[in-house]
Amino acid sequence: MSEKVLVTGSTGFIGARLLRLLDAEGDRVKVLLRPESAPGFPESGIEVVRASYDDPEALASAVSGVDRIVHLAGVTKAVDSAGYEAGNVKPVQNLLTAVKASNPSLKRLILVSSLAAAGPASEGLRGVSESDEPKPVSAYGRSKLQAERLVLERSAPIPFTIVRPPAVYGPGDRDVLQVFQMLGKGMLLSAGNAAKQRFSMIYVDDLVRGIMAAARSQEAAGRTYYLTSHQSWSWEEVIEAARPAIGFGNLMRITLPAPFVHLLGTLAGAVGSVTGKPTLINRDKARELVQDYWVCDPDRAETELGFTAGTTLSEGIGMTIDWYRSRGWM
Repeated sequence: MSEKVLVTGSTGFIGARLLRLLDAEGDRVKVLLRPESAPGFPESGIEVVRASYDDPEALASAVSGVDRIVHLAGVTKAVDSAGYEAGNVKPVQNLLTAVKASNPSLKRLILVSSLAAAGPASEGLRGVSESDEPKPVSAYGRSKLQAERLVLERSAPIPFTIVRPPAVYGPGDRDVLQVFQMLGKGMLLSAGNAAKQRFSMIYVDDLVRGIMAAARSQEAAGRTYYLTSHQSWSWEEVIEAARPAIGFGNLMRITLPAPFVHLLGTLAGAVGSVTGKPTLINRDKARELVQDYWVCDPDRAETELGFTAGTTLSEGIGMTIDWYRSRGWM
């Protein structure tokens, strides 16, 4: 029997792919859109509720009558810590209040957090695990961790699961797109110790499968999972996986040293503070960019959920590049 799933953040890159999966699996879909979001969805069968997170009555309508909630909505860029709290913490707090009041029999609340909530690893092979103490290095990461702690402390009796993806790529993504566009021009700009850096990645369709596996598993209630590929990657490995799909030849590598990245972030962040608009890089983002190991361990998700990210890096990059080209993005 199909279930009804509420998705927040459905207009984003990951949300759009999650809606495709839910439709393919025969679930009924309800989405929560902010009042200022795009008009709606061309797909039939999607129930749309417009609500701001500080409107209790509208939130009650959004959470009512659903079996599971996947909370994807949030902000990745903000001028300051207050902006991250407004975008990543307050909505979770208000969503929990609404669920307790209007849907106390909810089967599961899934909070999609981030590896940034845990912070970088001390080494680049195994990476951080769910039992490691979180050490976020940015205001963004601290806001995601604060949202997790709200769920841990205040969700009872609502069953919850927290998932922490690393870097996500695939059709519709605009962040990793910038890397592929640079490679297409025969260059790559990176920050920090690029020769040492390793990072976890996951293809978006693997991620949404993992999210729903966690949402439906009885064992996953009250648990936190990293949803990631089976190994970490170096810049050289990403370059070589992308080369056949993009078709670049010689590559010019430009690596910005960490002190310069910090200076650039400080200057750009000051501009953002004056204009009130987030900049591409600020002091906070600079701290994330220069870390050596954004790596996490997939073992718990594989053991408890039976989840593995089956898309190889070359397959995922190939499908992503094909999608970009079909849309004229590359």
